[in-house]
Amino acid sequence: MSILLGIDVGTGSVRVGAIDPDGVTLATGKAGHPTRWPRPGWAEQDPTDWWTALRDALNQALAGLDRSQVIGIGVSTTSSTVVILDEGGRPLRDAIVWMDNRAADEAELTERTDHPVMRYSGGGAAVEWLVPKAMWLARHEPEVYRRAHRIVEAVDYLNWRLTGRWAATKLNATCKLHYDPIEGRFPAELYEELGVGDLPTKWPEAVLPVGACVGTLTESVAHDLDLPAGVLVAEGGIDAHMGMLGMNAVRPGDVGMVAGTSVVHITQSEGPVWHPGIWGPYPQALLEDRWLIEGGQVSAGSILAWLTRLTGTEDPGAHRDLAERAAQVPAGAKGLLVMDFWQGNRTPYRDARLRGAVLGLSLAHGASEIYRACVEALAYGTANVLAGFADGGIITRQIKLSGGIRHDPLWLQVTADVLQQPVELMEAENATLRAGAIAAAVATGREPELLTASDRLSSPTRTIEPRPELAEIYQDGLGRYRAAVEALREPLHDAADRAEHHEGDAVTSTSSDAAPNGEGSHGR
Repeated sequence: MSILLGIDVGTGSVRVGAIDPDGVTLATGKAGHPTRWPRPGWAEQDPTDWWTALRDALNQALAGLDRSQVIGIGVSTTSSTVVILDEGGRPLRDAIVWMDNRAADEAELTERTDHPVMRYSGGGAAVEWLVPKAMWLARHEPEVYRRAHRIVEAVDYLNWRLTGRWAATKLNATCKLHYDPIEGRFPAELYEELGVGDLPTKWPEAVLPVGACVGTLTESVAHDLDLPAGVLVAEGGIDAHMGMLGMNAVRPGDVGMVAGTSVVHITQSEGPVWHPGIWGPYPQALLEDRWLIEGGQVSAGSILAWLTRLTGTEDPGAHRDLAERAAQVPAGAKGLLVMDFWQGNRTPYRDARLRGAVLGLSLAHGASEIYRACVEALAYGTANVLAGFADGGIITRQIKLSGGIRHDPLWLQVTADVLQQPVELMEAENATLRAGAIAAAVATGREPELLTASDRLSSPTRTIEPRPELAEIYQDGLGRYRAAVEALREPLHDAADRAEHHEGDAVTSTSSDAAPNGEGSHGR
């Protein structure tokens, strides 16, 4: 029996799934790694921690299985989590994690450029992406930038660790680095305009599509991971975007949602869609004949985990208990309204300087009501993203869900209730792991191409039906949410600016998973 491995390097942990060529999950493993928050809005990780966690998760997944049967590996990671390396591949500093928003000024600068390729990303770069982060590095840590031989996406770094070959994934390059897949080039003149003209020299020259073969495990890595020589490593990419394959949400009208640490909403179209409330349209990013459209929320399950920590514990049992008590609070959270912008807004506002808020507090409210209001805010944020899709003419026929949301029944049900649309929850634990196996199946020749592999190896789903009796309450709540954003924009910007200039003590967390044992998502 052959074994395909999917590797998912998430915000708080590394997961490994062992999957057979018929799509049956044989086993999974998971190991955590820490995140540091040196300043408000910043987030950093040590790349060497990923490798340690990968080895531990791999050993869990393959315990009791015949390791000699492993034939292929597909890797997905958070994005843009940016790794800065010297010529020997050693980190020059901690990696800058996807959710880090220190490069807000640089992201705003990209929106003032006038280069044709920028139309593929909605006119500018998000604060989460590699290019603004590299611009920040060049401005604020110039010596580190100068010494950097590689400034790359986490997935490219891990594929290099596995194979010894530097190759950029076309998925990340198109969605995060402004690679032009139609012309097949990185636009050097754009990076010159942005003040980092030498940045492309710090990237891999090869750009490979998802499912292509990056290479085989090096002899030393095969020995270190106790895997057979000759195991192929498939090109992967952004965790949530890869999850589209695992959910089989790859045809026009399908919206795939990976809801974990953050929420990413992705759909594909047969032609370009131009609208300011989306990211994209990205040509040929995942599938050669499709345009990828993206929306999302930067903070989601991370808000719920944060709220649980405020009660004085990170125990998963405490999280479940708080969620269960919040489920007894009536819809509308007794008047509370939350702005879900702990780390800014991804879409439709595309505003890194928005911040979180809780409105309507009284002494009669407690943790249960606040948790309920946070869950409703996450659902309002999703409704707002999909409204932006609709404004651009994108018709949502089917919504498929994966991620840590599966471990929070309240969040799952409220999402369906606010949308007033059935949602399909993937039965398998992790869409991204399955997508890695799908990419590996194509790279090894077990499957002819990604679309048919997704049809055959993706997970079945179960349907969560909305409760129509709550439609009016949530329609009113969504209106209040949108009105509050407009009313509070300037005060929230001011709060962000004040926090940015306050250098508090660094905070370290061992996990940022969305829910107990949940699948994280950075997506961006």
